Amino acid sequence: MHSTHTNLLQQILIQKIMIMDGAMGTMIQQQNLAESAFRSRRFTDHPSDLKGNNDVLSLTQPSIIRQIHTAYLEAGADIIETNTFNANRISQDDYHLSSLAYELNLESAKVAKEAIEDFSQRYPQEQKFVAGTLGPTNRTASMSPDVNNPGYRAITFSQLVETYSEQIRGLLDGGVDLLLVETIFDTLNAKAALYAIESNFDQRNQRVPVMVSVTITDASGRTLSGQTIAAFWNSIAHAKPISVGINCALGGRQMRPYIEELSSIASCYISCHPNAGLPNAFGEYDETPEEMAEILDEFAANDWINIVGGCCGSTPEHIQRIAETVQNRSPRKLPVFAPKLHLSGLEPFSI
Repeated sequence: MHSTHTNLLQQILIQKIMIMDGAMGTMIQQQNLAESAFRSRRFTDHPSDLKGNNDVLSLTQPSIIRQIHTAYLEAGADIIETNTFNANRISQDDYHLSSLAYELNLESAKVAKEAIEDFSQRYPQEQKFVAGTLGPTNRTASMSPDVNNPGYRAITFSQLVETYSEQIRGLLDGGVDLLLVETIFDTLNAKAALYAIESNFDQRNQRVPVMVSVTITDASGRTLSGQTIAAFWNSIAHAKPISVGINCALGGRQMRPYIEELSSIASCYISCHPNAGLPNAFGEYDETPEEMAEILDEFAANDWINIVGGCCGSTPEHIQRIAETVQNRSPRKLPVFAPKLHLSGLEPFSI
């Protein structure tokens, strides 16, 4: 079953470059919240420190999260991401809150939906969407964390599928319009997420569009698990995502050759949400809204992108500038390719 939302999203993507929101973490940091704000009343007696667990704020400070969503909507974002980047059992284990994974996703989805409903009452003609965010977790299924034992894995594929399933159920029950598997550094983790998504769709007899976004970790143009951008696309194309893209790790300038390549090989829409430049010596991001918009406008002028936003360091000011800059550009048209057999290891292989 496809929702009317899916068809609506497809129609909008044909007509214009859609705008995604910017960083959630950057905006939360600006609030300078004390540890007690993360705990609130509910977790007063929780045994471990909760500061830095941004996802828990959907339960303890929902109004702050809603305000951040609203700021991005007002800046021109068409798609806002749920505050669920680490809202999975594995990542929440660091804070001894893994039992809350389902609730974190459910409530984060609801908070984002509320922000949109409130916005829509003020601007009824604007269509806005919630993307349920699935982060990469802090484990990797295809590499060993132990140098002395290359065969060791800190997590199995089925554990990841189970972890993602719980998160997906929460997001879908909370009413998200699409799912976004993002900041992918290990393709095997992403495949577990995509498998979990497909299984959940089958069980519920309900589908939403799926966005997939990889992160290129350095100038070699490869993911952390070693794949080139083309090999990565070959690995996940079977999932028929509505879009594939690149986010995080790099600023727009460094991302340029990889977005260009991806847009020439992918049969779906292209998304791009870079960091606001590369971090400086203090780990802060210095790229101004103007600089970021200029780089992304060039991507738009070259017909490389369909969905654009910001990752680490970006703010509603960045998103507003990007939205204003690309609004007169036409979106990339979907290419049509002759059918071939596409395989991949670390490199792509097409027959």
